[in-house]
Amino acid sequence: MQDVANRAGVTKQTVSNVVNGRAAVRPDTEARVRAAIADLGYEPNLVARSLATGSTMTVGLIVPTVASPFYSEIVEEVENVLDQHGYHLVLCTTRADGDRAKRQLAGLSSRLVDALLIAGDRDLTDPIALLPDARFPIALCAWETQIPDSLPVVTIDYEHAGFLAGEHLRSLGHRRIAAVVELPTHELRLAGLRRAFGHDKVSDDHVFVPTKPTPAGGFAAAQAALAADPELTAIFASHDLLALGVLEAVKESGRSVPGDVSVIGFDDTAPVALTHPALTAVAIPSREMARQATALLLRAIDEGTQPVNSAQLLRTSLVIRDSTGPAPR
Repeated sequence: MQDVANRAGVTKQTVSNVVNGRAAVRPDTEARVRAAIADLGYEPNLVARSLATGSTMTVGLIVPTVASPFYSEIVEEVENVLDQHGYHLVLCTTRADGDRAKRQLAGLSSRLVDALLIAGDRDLTDPIALLPDARFPIALCAWETQIPDSLPVVTIDYEHAGFLAGEHLRSLGHRRIAAVVELPTHELRLAGLRRAFGHDKVSDDHVFVPTKPTPAGGFAAAQAALAADPELTAIFASHDLLALGVLEAVKESGRSVPGDVSVIGFDDTAPVALTHPALTAVAIPSREMARQATALLLRAIDEGTQPVNSAQLLRTSLVIRDSTGPAPR
């Protein structure tokens, strides 16, 4: 920093003001400092800066996995917003492991991050009670189970999203349907589907829980569904990765989609528009949730306060493509 000051003919404090943006500097002076920084290849020492300011310019993010396109989109969007504001991302995954989730949460809470965003609650229901005592702002995103009353959240009405899928199938005349659903994680999605049809039309013996949240898991669960009720005319999958496997299982059984069996997914991530046939899905605004939750945290950092305790529910929609059609007569 002293070398930059000597090159630009200013004080070391002026260089600090330009680098950190803490005080106004005359435009011509700032231009000389910026030119000296470029000439000398100067990079601020981030560790020293964090010790001096108490800020690391980093935000922690916890997600269940990055193997899912849904969470990959959230990670990308959070990083995009942080990059626009000069912040860096520290990413942790829980990978459906409750103990790992607790370790990740404890690790981020003890590190120098300026804020924490938790996307998805699959593995964090129990330790979430510890979060209100954290020393930095915290927000939740894509939260599906009971929303804590002490933390802000940006999410959707998952029960209503499931209802949209069920109402679409019901309007097409489907009455014999099965559901491939991760339980208990996606209970609200199943509850919405049942509300559209009536519980007896989607009874427990027509609900199939995959062994893994992957296309292979969806494939095996759909095979079991088709074997249990050969007269099925529609299958609901509680997220897109499962739906990819369901599509292949229906086709492998010799049935056509949607001529014999309609398939509907959930999330509407990028890959589903490229399936054959293209997948009908309930669209979840993952990127918008990530943007709003991250912006909420950045405002809290700037203001030096905890973010306002609120619940923001974003709107979902149904994207109708080629994988759903009228029930066969």
